[in-house]
Amino acid sequence: MTQSETRRDRYLTDVALENYLKGIYQLGARDGCRVKTKALAEHLEVSLPSGTGMLRSRADEERVDYRPYQGVDLTEHGRSVALRIIRNHRLIETFLVTALGFRWDEVHDEAEVLEHAISPKLAAAIEHYLGFPKYDPHGDPIPSAEGEVEPRRSVDLSKAALGSSAVVTRIRDQSPDFLRYLEELGLVPGAQLDVIEIVPFDGPIRVRCGGRETSLSRSQLDRIEVAPAG
Repeated sequence: MTQSETRRDRYLTDVALENYLKGIYQLGARDGCRVKTKALAEHLEVSLPSGTGMLRSRADEERVDYRPYQGVDLTEHGRSVALRIIRNHRLIETFLVTALGFRWDEVHDEAEVLEHAISPKLAAAIEHYLGFPKYDPHGDPIPSAEGEVEPRRSVDLSKAALGSSAVVTRIRDQSPDFLRYLEELGLVPGAQLDVIEIVPFDGPIRVRCGGRETSLSRSQLDRIEVAPAG
């Protein structure tokens, strides 16, 4: 094996590790909850044996706390790595939209690749250039260089009360089709809406946004976060 091939394999291994750590954090380890290996494998779209094998090897490297049949949690070191990658991802998304004119439904896949390649120095330079943004284009908080995440007081739109006014703060589903659909409705971070009808028994909620009324299913509502207006 050539030196070039060795470096490539090492890089791919590092990327896989970082994706595992990021996935564990996103699935609940940030809240002190252990993540089931099956849920992690499904999130990363890998087989369960492959996911379990990766966790066992990473546990030996003190990045994860893996316990058979009990799931996995991040160590302090693993958490710092996960937050660094998430910070890179969200800064890249913000830079692509703000500086290069990308649409918010185009940036996720680009950031998935670039998040592993930029150094802390470059991330800091991007952050400075952007004016130290707190949130990315989808409303996700951008971790600081020290790994601090600013809490956001928001709830799922499904929990909004009838007659209330709210501001969209975050879109958790970043699939391009869903983002384009919400943009057509005007339901983007910063937009204000009014809850004008709630159909009982898990029915849809009807909202008014920018003079336009639309009904949203419960599954859609659970992917949109809002905060009280004003």
